[in-house]
Amino acid sequence: MKTSLKRDLNLLAAVAVGLGAIIGAGIFVVTGVAAGIAGASFLIGLLIAGVVATFNALSSAQLAATYPQSGGTYEYGHQVLKPAFGFAAGWMFLASKLVAGGTVALGFAHYLSALIPGLPERPVAIAAVLLLTLVNYFGIQKTGLLNTAIVSVSVLSLLTFVIAGIPSINLRNLQPFAPAGWAGILRAAALLFFAYTGYARLATLGEEVREPRKTIPRAIILALVIAAALYAAVAFVAVANLGATGMAASPSPIEASAKAFNWPQVSKVVAIGATTAMLGVLLSQILGISRMIFAMARRGDVPSALAHVHPVHAVPDRGIFLTAAAMLLVILFGTLELIVATAAFTILLYYSIANLAAFRMRPEDRLYPRWIPVLGFISCLVLAATLELKVILSGLGLLALGFLLRWLFHRMARTAQN
Repeated sequence: MKTSLKRDLNLLAAVAVGLGAIIGAGIFVVTGVAAGIAGASFLIGLLIAGVVATFNALSSAQLAATYPQSGGTYEYGHQVLKPAFGFAAGWMFLASKLVAGGTVALGFAHYLSALIPGLPERPVAIAAVLLLTLVNYFGIQKTGLLNTAIVSVSVLSLLTFVIAGIPSINLRNLQPFAPAGWAGILRAAALLFFAYTGYARLATLGEEVREPRKTIPRAIILALVIAAALYAAVAFVAVANLGATGMAASPSPIEASAKAFNWPQVSKVVAIGATTAMLGVLLSQILGISRMIFAMARRGDVPSALAHVHPVHAVPDRGIFLTAAAMLLVILFGTLELIVATAAFTILLYYSIANLAAFRMRPEDRLYPRWIPVLGFISCLVLAATLELKVILSGLGLLALGFLLRWLFHRMARTAQN
């Protein structure tokens, strides 16, 4: 039986996977929330968030280049730190992303129904999950091609927004620039950091990338640079056309800004881009979650039957179907509030472990200086300090539940062997 996956992703496909995971609700929705917190100075918060994301991205890049297996930080925790660190990263990734995937599917359905009035949202969300599951099942190469097409539409829509919005920029809309001072800027940065974090999806897919030591670092850095440049241009054009107050008042701030352009039909282009962006995030969620399940099953941290690889398509088929089933349950019955509340804690824990692992790498394996993971780890702690106590406590409770389930899985496996 196959126990490894097929390396079918080239550099272009890998960059597209990274962009598909990054460009989502962050740019289309969260910018408005950040503008409400910091005014036009959320642009500085966006820059700070990009710098913080870069430290974390470089840590993930050198780890993925040295340990190019499915599972990302789960695998690095096992190989460089201790199994408990790996499990903590893997479990928190699974718990949060499985719920987030169903929520993203509903978000896609909401955007599509706004474009095509009358579409029933829940059936559309279910259809999206089933369609993308089918694409995933037939191999990483086909999935990569679809993802590249989806990302191309999203990026082109945002470029259209920037070009169309430049003639109607009014710098008076940037005033008052920083009504909440540095406190508001840092709060906006903490929020906007999560808009960048999809690049880690590439590390999770490390076992399916060609020439991983060369391709993965390049793909992560390229995806992050392209996304950061696009975010900065879109955010500046949006706030310079609509103002921070107008952005904060709209649930779709980029689309609302486009309506202020000389060509109001650009708002329809933005709506199409938002729809495809949500579809791209959903596709990357199915990719990342199924590979994490596969990696954890291979080490026995979840039932080992889930480590099955399809003999023809070379994909973790059972992991893909389990991922789809969990997302469909969320679509049908709603999210688990405990898990939703821990989203910020989850991602910071994941990257903290990645930075610790990067710091502990052998000198001969390291691609970047040790101060990179040090700054990445410190930045995670600083952002964690902005979280509410109940979020941290909920996250710790979810982590404890994961370790209890892990103990049960291991005990069941030992009993089956005896």
